[in-house]
Amino acid sequence: MSFTNKKIIAGNWKMNGLKNEAWQLTNDLLSKFESPDQKLQFEMIICPPATLLSEVVSMVDGSPIKVGAQNCSDKLNGAYTGEISPTMIKDIGAQFVILGHSERRSYYGETNEIVSQKAFSALSQGLTPIICIGETLEQKENGSALAVIEDQFTNSIPEGASIENIIIAYEPVWAIGTGKVATLQDIIDIHTKIREVSEKKLGSRNISILYGGSVKPSNAKDIFSLQDVDGVLVGGASLNADDFWNIAMES
Repeated sequence: MSFTNKKIIAGNWKMNGLKNEAWQLTNDLLSKFESPDQKLQFEMIICPPATLLSEVVSMVDGSPIKVGAQNCSDKLNGAYTGEISPTMIKDIGAQFVILGHSERRSYYGETNEIVSQKAFSALSQGLTPIICIGETLEQKENGSALAVIEDQFTNSIPEGASIENIIIAYEPVWAIGTGKVATLQDIIDIHTKIREVSEKKLGSRNISILYGGSVKPSNAKDIFSLQDVDGVLVGGASLNADDFWNIAMES
């Protein structure tokens, strides 16, 4: 799946949203579209919690909005209590899955190898992984950001991946939920590095790269102005239909 001609606007709801709230937010988003077949310059993906996936998929059926999960197991089925497999996510009707988010890496100990295994399983079921990479503030300040990015990309990308079937999300850890945003030059430098590593790993620079980290309507236009930004992964602002839509319209 390639999105080279359109910007990708992905919303990560994280652990937010009860049934009524999800119904309201999704309906508010759907009301923004003039018609189900409206031609837009962007692809919109929303990633609600697992408890809401099935309902949101049903709500957006026939609309331009696509749905993704926030995580999955590397196993397809079996005695893994509490896990959700990519087979189950696919069966619900979702098409994407966020993997390797910094919160998963830092809070739950997910390594590059674990992310790679999960992405391999997701690909085997026809899901498109949105693989997150990004440096911490300490890594940025000690000058190792580019090396960290190369290591995470190289070792989080599974066998069978290509520029057509995965999406990369660059999220500087220090900018997630903090209100801090990487400078435009920071984004250029890291996205350029990602493309260089992609060429070595996958044979092409033309991979879809999203920027994530305190993206808001007020800074979206500047971020989208950068040639190497193919879209955004939005956290908090994706919980407000007006903000999320206004970000998309800046693309």
